[in-house]
Amino acid sequence: MAKYPFLPEASKFMRELGIKISDLGKPEYRFILDRAENRIEGAILFGTTGDKSPKDDVEIPSFPIAVILVAATKNSLIRKRYALAEAKRISDLLKSEDKEKIIRIAGTFNWRMRPKARTTSTICDFTLHYTDFLKCAPVFHDKKWKLVNRQMSEGAVCLTVHEAARLLEEEIRRHIEKKLEIDVVSLPEAVMSRVSLLAQLFKEKRVVPSDKPSGEIVTSAFPPCIANLHSEIASGRNVSHIGRFALTSFLINIGMTTEEVMNLFKSLPDFNERLTRYQVEHIAGDRGSRTQYKPPRCDTLRTHGVCPSMDVMCEGVRHPLTYYRRKLRNVQRKPPI
Repeated sequence: MAKYPFLPEASKFMRELGIKISDLGKPEYRFILDRAENRIEGAILFGTTGDKSPKDDVEIPSFPIAVILVAATKNSLIRKRYALAEAKRISDLLKSEDKEKIIRIAGTFNWRMRPKARTTSTICDFTLHYTDFLKCAPVFHDKKWKLVNRQMSEGAVCLTVHEAARLLEEEIRRHIEKKLEIDVVSLPEAVMSRVSLLAQLFKEKRVVPSDKPSGEIVTSAFPPCIANLHSEIASGRNVSHIGRFALTSFLINIGMTTEEVMNLFKSLPDFNERLTRYQVEHIAGDRGSRTQYKPPRCDTLRTHGVCPSMDVMCEGVRHPLTYYRRKLRNVQRKPPI
């Protein structure tokens, strides 16, 4: 249920918990709200839903509550991005599952999928009735997904585990998008403040940056927030999603290469090269929308607790990149000793 929160068993679990929307602002639900917000932040910033909570009684309800928070933003782009992030997470999990579990999950969408033994002549883990195949395959542009190019057996399409996971990803994405169409009338004030922050974070992430500062990177010109994040990462200490996004986008915007940023993150105990590379290249504009993103504004960083303290130069500055440019000019004006 924690891995696949769209299953009927997860819905039953939620009904038994009896959590009411009006109660979400209460202190006892803070950890669930934190994880729900973490799921959405990860989707907005990196196209992933963050690290799974070790507690099932937090992880399972965090999904439907995240759905409520996303729906409350009333932003169709956030809805699409969140649904895609959840679907991709589930698709990655399915690729390492046994056939029986994949078939069971496919069955929740009434797919007619059957296991098939591999032979030396063909790679085929499943067969899926062609009408179920055609529900999702037409959205893929690769020629291999054209029905005319598929190997078939008695009206069923042959699939590998990875192909089955990719088709289910599309079905799950649609399923979650439909869940997100709910109309959220009212939420407790403490919860709506989280919704507002998430909407603002998404808005700032989509801003296309202006030209970056040129020349050598000068760490002494980093604003206090970035200097602190840089120190934390270099020391191998864990940093929040928004902290990692702020640092990465800042470093990319001042001219650091993706490989240099990757090397910085290697000091973290939870370093995952494949995932980190995807996230860094996405922020740099080398993947996805091909848009290079700016770090969040100072007020957003303060709200999320990323700003540890302010110095004199912070006064009147609204963005970390503005601070860096001003401080850099001051550093470069100083005569050599």
